[in-house]
Amino acid sequence: MQEIIRQLEKKRELARLGGGQRRIDAQHKKGKLTARERIEVLLDPNSFEEWDMFVGHRCTDFDMEELNIPGDGVVTGHGTINGRLIFIYSQDFTVFGGSLSETHAEKICKIMDQAMRVGAPIIGLNDSGGARIQEGVASLAGYAEVFQRNVLASGVVPQISMIMGPCAGGAVYSPAITDFIFMVRDTSYMFVTGPDVVKTVTHEEVSHEELGGADTHTVTSGVADRAFENDLEALLSLRRFIDFLPASNREKPPGQESTDNWDRMEMSLDSLIPDNPNKPYDMKELILKIVDEGDFFEIQPEYAANIIIGFGRFEGQTVGIVANQPMVLAGCLDISSSVKAARFVRFCDCFNIPILTLVDVPGFMPGTSQEYGGIIKHGAKLLFAYAEATVAKITVITRKAYGGAYDVMSSKHLRGDLNFAWPSAEIAVMGPQGAVEIIFRQDLGDTEKLESRATEYRERFANPFIAGHRGYIDDVIMPHNTRMRVARGLRMLRNKQLENPKKKHGNIPL
Repeated sequence: MQEIIRQLEKKRELARLGGGQRRIDAQHKKGKLTARERIEVLLDPNSFEEWDMFVGHRCTDFDMEELNIPGDGVVTGHGTINGRLIFIYSQDFTVFGGSLSETHAEKICKIMDQAMRVGAPIIGLNDSGGARIQEGVASLAGYAEVFQRNVLASGVVPQISMIMGPCAGGAVYSPAITDFIFMVRDTSYMFVTGPDVVKTVTHEEVSHEELGGADTHTVTSGVADRAFENDLEALLSLRRFIDFLPASNREKPPGQESTDNWDRMEMSLDSLIPDNPNKPYDMKELILKIVDEGDFFEIQPEYAANIIIGFGRFEGQTVGIVANQPMVLAGCLDISSSVKAARFVRFCDCFNIPILTLVDVPGFMPGTSQEYGGIIKHGAKLLFAYAEATVAKITVITRKAYGGAYDVMSSKHLRGDLNFAWPSAEIAVMGPQGAVEIIFRQDLGDTEKLESRATEYRERFANPFIAGHRGYIDDVIMPHNTRMRVARGLRMLRNKQLENPKKKHGNIPL
């Protein structure tokens, strides 16, 4: 017995040491934590239960049988974040560069299967050189097994990928399937093919950072949702983020104690909308003033900034927020913003998170680049997402709601539960200038007459009363009452039940 205990301790020591002190030091020199250090920061103290610490690879080619480190390059198990159960895998770059082997994949699949059974989020801390070349097709099969579980878990439990080192080749597709991707600046990157292959095939000279760094994916491609300065900031932010999410699709989002009065009035909002209808204002100011304690976790803040998405709370309950941003492209919907918002709406619907939509949209972005890029199909994604969603949906029109964009932004016609408008709301097919130029085409040469017609049009449609008369708006509310009316509406909708027609799944225009 004593001998077995001694062997046990020795194996545990070897597993904890990973690739050895030299490689651990190299990891630290790059500004990166080790796989186990990351778990210690992320999870509550002493809550981590490790699985499969003694698992080793089965490869005997290329003298691999002599290099068999317990754990095989990934630390897996479960623990708690702020007392709530999560399952986690953390790839260890010090062991074979974190490369994925058959057994490495099996360890990941095992915790994913269990997470789905018990209904708990899955967090992957990615730091891997990719497939283990020595194992050939077995490592590729391992990736496919992980992908299959990512797909099965989608919409069942939240899946979060934190890219904390390299993630290249086929390895990128597992994070791509998950719900959220976060990255670390300067130490993480993602790409399908690396700079050397790009140079060979396309003759482009590009660095790892330019090709797939955090800034590339959070600003240009939209692949990643947030970027953080270092491992520590990333992991602490993830602790904050997970508190907004339910454990699974079987639960409602978690509640928190809030000291912020639900009926708090914010008088400054009465002057938020400028008198000039063409002058922008910051929609984030509205969001921060109506959510609990001004706590708003924004998703993709630097990508497609003409729309804002993220999580806030009302009366301690999580709410997903979608809002046009007049400060960027006048708040128009374009390809990127439509896809960004559509994916977020679908996530909220998957996990029973109510959606608050704040509308100031002059329409869809015109131009050949948008039409050639497929704005029709991509804009339809947002329409589809809102129409399909069965969660509580509250909409507040602050100013412009023109054309098809009015319909798309969670209108009453897409089963919006509560649709409010501020007195400054303008709900019409298009803006006054464009409208009169079409309706009164015969007066195109008469500037004075057109201005008079535009004024008449503005007086008729630059208000919420026509929509209110038809019941498309439930009430016209004062801006300072917005928080109270939204909170009261969410309370009323807490037990909402709505089911879509029975089907395998819809065919969203991808």
